[in-house]
Amino acid sequence: MKKVLLGKTTLEVSRLAVGCWQLSPRFWGEVDPEDWKNAMDMAGECGVNLVDTADAYGDGGAEEALGAYFAERGNRDQWVVASKFYWDFSSPLPETYSIDRFPHTSHRYIKAACEASLRRLRLETIDLYQLHAWDPLLRPEEVARAVADLKEAGKIRFFGVSNLNVEQMRLLEAVVSVDTLQPKYSLLHRKHEEREFPYCLERQIGVLAYSPLERGLLSGRVSVGSRFSDARATNERFSQTSLERLVPRLEKVTALAQSFGLTLPQFAIRWLLTHPAVSVALIGTKKPEHVSSLISAPDDILPPSAWHEAAACVGGA
Repeated sequence: MKKVLLGKTTLEVSRLAVGCWQLSPRFWGEVDPEDWKNAMDMAGECGVNLVDTADAYGDGGAEEALGAYFAERGNRDQWVVASKFYWDFSSPLPETYSIDRFPHTSHRYIKAACEASLRRLRLETIDLYQLHAWDPLLRPEEVARAVADLKEAGKIRFFGVSNLNVEQMRLLEAVVSVDTLQPKYSLLHRKHEEREFPYCLERQIGVLAYSPLERGLLSGRVSVGSRFSDARATNERFSQTSLERLVPRLEKVTALAQSFGLTLPQFAIRWLLTHPAVSVALIGTKKPEHVSSLISAPDDILPPSAWHEAAACVGGA
């Protein structure tokens, strides 16, 4: 597995990483814990060394599962660990409120959230600690002070952001070094190519792309008649009308992938890793075979002609 330096950090990471959003039952249902641990083992054996989670995944459940995995396997030193803060799901709220969580990015809360994550992960240090999204009440100086305090205490090593645009990153960068950006990016979701990716290249901000298979649309297993029982069931992108438009276009991409000896998901990941701004593709794996089927995707990059041809096949899909 090829490894790269993640932006301007000293973190040497594999180009594939394991994401943990799938350990959020409210979105994806229950995951067999043994299958997931075996998938983590498979990833490690194949050279994957980066795992990304968040405190909000399963209301702390994903971090707890990861901490238990490290303790059981005794392999924490094998992994670069990334987590996130943003959602306050532990503070009590009045019964009259319609929300059960809210964004919280004060200096005090960020430090408390990090301590809680460390306890769940059973770690002393988080390698990459990320702001999960933009809080309209965010005060950059408070974030900067919390990051500085956590670094000085040895609680975190580097600071990154997720789902932020250029203006939001620029506001933060005025007071704190932003080392990474984690955006949604795939062959079917390309909006960050115009502004965020050039900014990241200019500033040496490492990019970790999530949903590289677009929640399964690029898995090679979706047909016009596919039905979904998880969070995708109410997502317009996965409606019958949308699939009728999209699937024929994906069949063209599949044929192009086969000309390189690749499956559609392998090709989709190689496609996004060909972009010069993208360092890592995050895969949300539930079973060992999900890992083994993708492990060769980062072996090479695509020629420009094939990269643009794939984009042309899906058009505005």
